[in-house]
Amino acid sequence: MKRLKLLLFFSVLLCGNAIVAQKADTLKPVTVTSLVILGTIQDAGSPQIGCTKDCCRKIFLQPNKDRMVVSLGLIDPVNNKKYIFEATPDFTQQTKLLKNFSTFNTKETPDGIFVTHAHIGHYAGLMYLGKEAMNADSIPVYAMPRMKNFLEQNGPWSQLVKNKNIALQEMNNKKEIQLSTNLKVIPFTVPHRDEFSETVGYTIIGPDKKVLFIPDIDKWQKWNTNFIEAIAEVDYAFIDGTFYDAAEINTRDISTIPHPFITESMKLFKDLSPTEKKKIYFIHFNHTNPVINKKSKQYRQVVQNGFNIAVLNEVIKL
Repeated sequence: MKRLKLLLFFSVLLCGNAIVAQKADTLKPVTVTSLVILGTIQDAGSPQIGCTKDCCRKIFLQPNKDRMVVSLGLIDPVNNKKYIFEATPDFTQQTKLLKNFSTFNTKETPDGIFVTHAHIGHYAGLMYLGKEAMNADSIPVYAMPRMKNFLEQNGPWSQLVKNKNIALQEMNNKKEIQLSTNLKVIPFTVPHRDEFSETVGYTIIGPDKKVLFIPDIDKWQKWNTNFIEAIAEVDYAFIDGTFYDAAEINTRDISTIPHPFITESMKLFKDLSPTEKKKIYFIHFNHTNPVINKKSKQYRQVVQNGFNIAVLNEVIKL
């Protein structure tokens, strides 16, 4: 009887963990429409340039391959399509990773790139599609009107357009984009530092599941949307977890780099049911964020509170 109870206990744990992380050297290509985590770190990466703190010192000497800038991959084996969200500084590795997760062709480039906004970690990787690198042929890049104009009017990005390395696809707020019979994407604007472009999040809709992706937002209170209702409408939510708390930025003015602290988000969502909390995965971690370390007390606190930390190579069946 005791053994049976143990088996039942572990079965519940396994069944409850709908997302599975894979090791980079033993990736198994997905066979059904799926979303994969291709990166979890904030724009400037980890280790971050100029950092002399303990969080970066050892990593400069022994780089951690898991610390790639925030990105999602979308794979539809039925229609032989794959897409990537964000063109990061790690774009070269992430497109290869996306290909390795795919079973249906050997094409190196995705069938489309979705960009959230004009901050370096989210569009700088487009440079690898130019003549100095891949010299790609008309890769669709989905962008909001201001973002599209930014790419068209400013070098070196304008050269990608002129040389037809990329083909800009204009998006509109809350207007659905049908990618295939299995996939839809809906962009929506969120408040953020919009110096050069709008900032958007995405609702990603598969055959059976919906995913919310908001890697950057100022503060939840500034968004003209009820976040509790937004969570209720999806099955997974990957949200801004840039900083754990104010201790990370003790020498900087948070108003110049506004993000919701993970501690603030956990307080805001504390009354959600355990099922709703389990939908939430923090992502987009600054190099100082202690939750990057699974052994940290902050990581344990997030998990004990019923939330999750996004991990590279996690797979979600949609």
